[in-house]
Amino acid sequence: MQRLYSTFADRWPGVGLLLQRVLVAIMLVRFCVIHLTDSPFSISMIPHIIGACAAMLFLVGLWTPFVGTLIAVVELWVALTHLSDPWVSIMLATIGVTSAMLGPGAFSIDAVLFGRRHLDV
Repeated sequence: MQRLYSTFADRWPGVGLLLQRVLVAIMLVRFCVIHLTDSPFSISMIPHIIGACAAMLFLVGLWTPFVGTLIAVVELWVALTHLSDPWVSIMLATIGVTSAMLGPGAFSIDAVLFGRRHLDV
């Protein structure tokens, strides 16, 4: 993970990335709950369930490059297969891709696990 990013953004940029992750996670879980409570289980609910599971990892910033890419793929799948308004799914896919490119920020589990360590000698 450390090879993917030179640093993990902290201070205001880190807070911005955290807010971005929180917003996307809330929206993905909300859409999953809406689709699960609207009708009996069907195959069309699978992308929303995958998205909600990925949202939990995305929220805490664990495996962010993989999870951001997974969110982008799932949301593009939703945008192409559901006939309703695709723009929210396209926005979530875009945020997933940009988060995969930018990284999770300093306020994440990835930063704790894979961030730079200072050696006290």
